[in-house]
Amino acid sequence: MMRPILVVAVLALSLPLPALASSFAGSSAGSASGASSAGSSSSDDDKVVLDAREDAAAFVASDGAIRGARLEAALLHLRERDGAQREASDMALARTLLAR
Repeated sequence: MMRPILVVAVLALSLPLPALASSFAGSSAGSASGASSAGSSSSDDDKVVLDAREDAAAFVASDGAIRGARLEAALLHLRERDGAQREASDMALARTLLAR
C-alpha cells in the first residue's frame, strides 16, 4: 500500500522540476542577453563610476593612502572620457566621484 503512494509522490514531484528548470533557464538567459544588448556605453560608464564610490571614500578619508582597484579603473575611465579631467588630481577626481 505504501509503495504506490511513494511512486505517485515521486512522479508528482519530479514532473514540475524540469519545467521549472527550463523556465528559469529561459528567463535568466533572456534577461542576461537583454541586459547586455540594451545597455548603452553611458550606463557602463556610470557603473564604473558608481562601483568606485566606496574606494573613493576610502581614498579621500585616508588622504590618498588607500587606493582601491575600482578607484583606479574609474580614474582612468574619467580621464579618457573627459579631456578637462585629465589634468585633475586623483584627490579631486575622487571627490567628484563621491559627489555623484
